[in-house]
Amino acid sequence: MDASEVVSAELGNRAPKVSVRGLSKIFGEGPGATVALQNIDLDIGEHSFVTLVGASGCGKSTLLRIVAGLEFHTEGEVVANDGPVTGPGADRAMVFQQYSLFPWLTVTENIRFSRKLAANRGDFTSAEVEAASGRADALLSLMGLDAAAKAFPNQLSGGMQQRVAIARALMPRPPILLMDEPFGALDAQTREVMHDLILYVFHLEKTTIVFVTHDVEEAIYLGQRVVVMAPRPGRIDSIHNVPLPAQRSQDMKLSPEFIQLKREIVGRIRETSGMKTDLEMLEKLRQRNV
Repeated sequence: MDASEVVSAELGNRAPKVSVRGLSKIFGEGPGATVALQNIDLDIGEHSFVTLVGASGCGKSTLLRIVAGLEFHTEGEVVANDGPVTGPGADRAMVFQQYSLFPWLTVTENIRFSRKLAANRGDFTSAEVEAASGRADALLSLMGLDAAAKAFPNQLSGGMQQRVAIARALMPRPPILLMDEPFGALDAQTREVMHDLILYVFHLEKTTIVFVTHDVEEAIYLGQRVVVMAPRPGRIDSIHNVPLPAQRSQDMKLSPEFIQLKREIVGRIRETSGMKTDLEMLEKLRQRNV
């Protein structure tokens, strides 16, 4: 499906949780300037799970950082929760591939950190502080971290550390959760567990999730829509609705619908990145050497 046909797909009369219009990002100036993103239009509805895929250099992470307010755009407009994005905000939480946990704090202390800062500033009443403590305990259980509550990050596996990072991001109940290849450093088995965990969190917390990945299979399994981005300059090539039910299981990856969609998306990535041409050249060389 062409991107221009689905910018507002499935939103109905609801206002989008994230709206991007005419977005461009240029790094540098003059002859050495690089156009990282060009004319991006995208609407992401409330309580939707959208995944971004594409070849390296297509601007997936740059777009996510702009929505997070960690990077400024050159042209266009970004609106989140009915307000313009001019910087980071409590309404948008970010989870990175690197866990970025505080090594001197326990699991519980890492999760509670943002609430503790707010309490120290006097932004919380005593009742709100108590509620925040209960929220941290609930997130510990949700992430299966009860037994590790008093452990330090260096005592945890990679998957457990990422669970802590996700719990910390969810602590203030952000309406929007932005995830930049959060499972990229994990082994295949742990990734599958994390996939089902984040889907469970998504349905339980009713959060809007925007998820960047290089893994097409991961993008399809998690997302309700998959946005394929093309490089040089970074732009939206196509948007694909995922024909899977809300409740998912790993065996769905073997279904004809899943395999067909994966084939289509991989084909678009190869077409837009030049990989298709490279593969054709390799095939010609192989045939010459037979």
